[in-house]
Amino acid sequence: MNTLSKQFLLAIAIAVVSMPPLFADEPASPESKEIVALHVVFKDHFLVGTAVNRAITSGRGFRRSAEEVQADIELVKKQFNQIVAENEMKWQPIHPRPGADGYDFEAADALIEFAASNNMRVAGHTLVWHSQTPNWVFEGTHLLPGAGEKPPAAPANAESPNVGGVVNGPKNSWPRGFAPGGNGRFRPFDLNGPHASREELLERMREHSHSVVGRYKGKIKVWDVVNEAIADSGDEVLRKSPWSVIIGPDFVAKAFQYAHEADPDAVLRYNDYGLEKPEKRRKLIALIQELQEQKVPVMAIGSQAHCNVSTSFETMDEAWTEMETLGLPIHITELDVNSAVGGQRGFGADVNADAQTTEGGLVAEAEKRLADAYAGLFRAFVKHRDAIEIVTFLGPNDALSWRSRGRPLLFDGSNK
Repeated sequence: MNTLSKQFLLAIAIAVVSMPPLFADEPASPESKEIVALHVVFKDHFLVGTAVNRAITSGRGFRRSAEEVQADIELVKKQFNQIVAENEMKWQPIHPRPGADGYDFEAADALIEFAASNNMRVAGHTLVWHSQTPNWVFEGTHLLPGAGEKPPAAPANAESPNVGGVVNGPKNSWPRGFAPGGNGRFRPFDLNGPHASREELLERMREHSHSVVGRYKGKIKVWDVVNEAIADSGDEVLRKSPWSVIIGPDFVAKAFQYAHEADPDAVLRYNDYGLEKPEKRRKLIALIQELQEQKVPVMAIGSQAHCNVSTSFETMDEAWTEMETLGLPIHITELDVNSAVGGQRGFGADVNADAQTTEGGLVAEAEKRLADAYAGLFRAFVKHRDAIEIVTFLGPNDALSWRSRGRPLLFDGSNK
């Protein structure tokens, strides 16, 4: 998106909330106007954050030149007052091996130092998730009842479903993208074989939460405790995963209990995608209400908000209105707006579907539609500002987005 289109987008958002002028000064040409930082524009409403990778916190790029990395860092420092690690605090990178010496805190520590140096708040992401969790977490000698005989394996060329599926079948019955180990690129875990008992897995969850949350106690103010546990389809509230099969449905409550033990002052949130869809939102409300009845310390709702240019103000307004009935703060945790043709059908976040959701090039009038969609989103955020405390983008610019081909963020790959 070009600079003038970005200015058009922000001008709409600011007009909605009757903010001070968008531009700091009135220079001679529109191209030279300096845009007021996002966190300044919305300082009376909510924090404005972004997910960052280790290139931002270390200054060492991987696919970006040294000059581009420095420009990315300056953008983050200027525009945002809250950050979250895109990957570095997930179980796979921070705790790849069992045992007390199995942790790797280097990247996470760098994030904390970067935030402290730039007066930014930090969110922790994530403690318990079915993806990007190493297989050793679920390994053991236990067998499920009746799991002695494996059913016949599906043909090698069989297509795996995107959602649903049977988790205690052969490894190729795992839904694509939901096998532990992460992103479908690691060896799937076969629950028909030996695996951890309920007690063993609970202890691993407890030890991990106590170690990670305890290390950053007082430094990380909010944690995604359980991530994406709700089923996308069907009647079941929870998706089938190693956590739900080995431990049972109370794994969610246990995860919050252990995190609260590690840091009683941290805000603990449940985080999920697709909450713009009424059927998934109903499951969310049922899950949170049950946890509240059990006095489980769930303290905020994390709504990822993976939207598309067809997303309307009315859709988001309805979603926040219903979620507000839970009486909990709402945090927008992974905001982006897909402009690709392939990404206009839903609000999903399956990493393996990324290629599909960015296929087909950009939609017609992509820049204007992206601007209109963001204006509607922020109008909804501002309307519900009494409940919405944080708005976090999934990446600072298009070049660093997991859906870069969909041009989903406010700033392009040149940080304009």
